[in-house]
Amino acid sequence: MNANGKRNRFIPFRKADVVDMCVDASELPEAEIKAFREFCQILEAILHYEFHGHLEKLKTCYAPFNPDADTRGVLKYSAAEKENLQKQLVAEMTAILTAANFEKITAQDLKQALGEESLFQIRLEVDFNDFEDVIFFRRGESVREETLVKYFGLWKKPFNFTNYDRVAIYIKFKEADYFEQQKRKHLYFEPGSTVIKLFHNVPKADLEMLFPNSTVRMKTIDKIIIGVPAAVSGIIVLVTKLGASLLLVGSVILFWLGFKDEEVQVKQQHLIALGAGLGTLAGFLFRQINKYKNRKIKFMKALADNLYFKNLDNNAGVFYHLIDTAEEEEFKEAVLAYYFLLTAGTPLTKEMLDQRIENWLADRWDCHMDFEIGDAIQKLQRLNLIAADNDDLRCVPLDSAKQQLDTIWDNFFTYNSNK
Repeated sequence: MNANGKRNRFIPFRKADVVDMCVDASELPEAEIKAFREFCQILEAILHYEFHGHLEKLKTCYAPFNPDADTRGVLKYSAAEKENLQKQLVAEMTAILTAANFEKITAQDLKQALGEESLFQIRLEVDFNDFEDVIFFRRGESVREETLVKYFGLWKKPFNFTNYDRVAIYIKFKEADYFEQQKRKHLYFEPGSTVIKLFHNVPKADLEMLFPNSTVRMKTIDKIIIGVPAAVSGIIVLVTKLGASLLLVGSVILFWLGFKDEEVQVKQQHLIALGAGLGTLAGFLFRQINKYKNRKIKFMKALADNLYFKNLDNNAGVFYHLIDTAEEEEFKEAVLAYYFLLTAGTPLTKEMLDQRIENWLADRWDCHMDFEIGDAIQKLQRLNLIAADNDDLRCVPLDSAKQQLDTIWDNFFTYNSNK
């Protein structure tokens, strides 16, 4: 159950394990186990073929924007064609994420997350004006506990935070004209590019670290840690090293301006002392600047380390990951719904079927989730594997179900006119 008391929809078992779980439940007669496994095998093949088509569409839509492509482009796309492909890419990717039981992170969720204190004690800033389009999806929300350490380990406090098991992001940067108008030349990203990434184990409060244009900023406490000692040390340097020399320079300036009648004698030792003092001050300033840079580098390294271990895939590689996950979720939902209708012995309503599956997962496998019964029924109806009599649902017998799936498989290609 997630932080909001809402159960997750993701089925946390491999599809092969789900088949074994159903078989091991001992609800099927021994004679039907082999037929059930054959049913699962051909259902898996059909869904795999269908999702392969989705994968190819994603790759086609992303081709003009893929920064990692190692193939040569043949087609020349107009601005209108690119815009249309971008829209298709967003629509197709959203559909796949939904099938994989991801949920969209709304603008309000994102705003709330960016306002929370970072788990990694890093202050980041994101310029949202750089983006033309931003889409965030997450799957698996839970509450975890961590110990917050401050003040060099002198202060420790346990606290709870919301964690996302998976986070998928889609970001489209604005075109180069925008950044030229802003007179921004040194960019860490390519204007007009599309960034797609997949992460795991991301604290909700640290979503800003996933943005490709996030910049590290000093927190107030960090500024105090650097600024107060620097100010005190600076005053000491001015008083001890440059105090007498500055008084001498001030006297000379007052004499030149006519505010002082007595001529000031500047001797060689005065100039040497002034030069030594200025050198000391320059060295002090150099050290303070390096302290600031080193602290910022430390924060950037912490950010890079976290991103390195949380990143699962990038750009076109994300499609393969999401397609595989969506295919598994669709298969598991369909198999569980069909199995429980098959073993019920009597027609079930949608609500009864949903409750049976959720109770079985919770009682037998300690898995408390919100089963997507609507999606499962829709898939089985599309494949003509169940029939509805008013509110009652009943499944097609195993042998008939296998024949139905075999017919669907045979009709994917109908090039042989002799059939």
